[in-house]
Amino acid sequence: MKGNIGKLAFRSLAIMALLQPVITAHHADAMGNHPLHGFPSSVAFDKTHYPELMLVRAIDAIKYNHLNTALGIIDQLLKIKPNFKLANLIRGDLLLARTQPLTTFGAMTPAPHDKIADLRQEALVRLQRYRGKTPALTRVPAYLLQMAPDQHYAVVVDANHSRLYIYRNDDGTPRYYTDYYITIGKNGVDKTRAGDKRTPRGVYFITRTLHKDQLTDIYGPIAFPLNYPNAWDRRMGRSGYGIWLHGTPSVTYSRPPRASDGCVVLTNPDIDAVRQLLQIEQTPVIISNTIRWVKPARLDRERAALRWQLADWRRDWESRKINKYLSHYSTQFKTKHANFAAWSQQKRRINTGKSWIKVKLSDISIFRYPGNGKLAVVTFDQDYRSNNLNNKMRKRQYWLDQNGHWKIIYEGAA
Repeated sequence: MKGNIGKLAFRSLAIMALLQPVITAHHADAMGNHPLHGFPSSVAFDKTHYPELMLVRAIDAIKYNHLNTALGIIDQLLKIKPNFKLANLIRGDLLLARTQPLTTFGAMTPAPHDKIADLRQEALVRLQRYRGKTPALTRVPAYLLQMAPDQHYAVVVDANHSRLYIYRNDDGTPRYYTDYYITIGKNGVDKTRAGDKRTPRGVYFITRTLHKDQLTDIYGPIAFPLNYPNAWDRRMGRSGYGIWLHGTPSVTYSRPPRASDGCVVLTNPDIDAVRQLLQIEQTPVIISNTIRWVKPARLDRERAALRWQLADWRRDWESRKINKYLSHYSTQFKTKHANFAAWSQQKRRINTGKSWIKVKLSDISIFRYPGNGKLAVVTFDQDYRSNNLNNKMRKRQYWLDQNGHWKIIYEGAA
């Protein structure tokens, strides 16, 4: 906030000083209009977003020195979310500022410095969400190259901004649907081992649902385990387990941005809203440090390039021209039991017994790997038929861009 707010004791209000980087860039109407900056009516802002919007309105009111208005909004917020620690902290500062200048954020609360810092960080990341038009309205995450027809939604996590985005599958095109505040691991992302309190970065899938009677209270009313470590994690030597999407303890509305042991945590109302969109073994959860946003046209070009490579691999497999088929695989390719040289020799032996091969691919999804723009995860239903073997399977491949050429570096059952 710029300038002097008069001779009132509010002139030293610490909320303003400590949230200055966000507040000076924030342009919402302080008198009640929610700061959605032109979001289309199709965007799914349901009742779960009201507490956050009310918090933003209150801090906007502080920005314009409408302090009684701010206090009124906070009081309304606490009537519906009494366990919202950040709102309670701001209310305490507003009350204390009536009698004395404030020198610190959270002056009324004798909490440890690290706890106050956590709440300040929560305020910052929640406000940053409303600084201006979100890229989600005009661009798409670079990872969502293609969603399969039966994948209704995709989840994309922006760890640095404590945000989880939901994208709807609109006839193969990802469309922004909604987003939520989240908590990630205490030590950030890039999990490598058990106990490092980091959230993994990569492309994961929901594996099952854990209901309240299967959980302790710390996980909230429902949890969705992810398939960490996935095949790529194992290849890279990463270990650990128990990475979930889940809620918060019943006595807590929200947790600070970095407070979990590696899981992605939503408020209980938010996880309850998200649960209706998730599909077991289908919904991708893509976790990145920061989302790389691209224009839809670029996504179209990259999708077409990888689709062409996949189709070429299928055709060369059907042709029984073994050298062309093997040329689609990286020399770094390996299975659980064999390196590329041993595996390729086995493939050559198998190929000699084939007089014909037919391969049909369906329900194809393609996702770029976050943090590694040269890696893509391709999943599909494969219907393989030949003169001596027929089988159907759900297959997953990892394709690596090596000097401008896409090569398969891993494949196995999904």
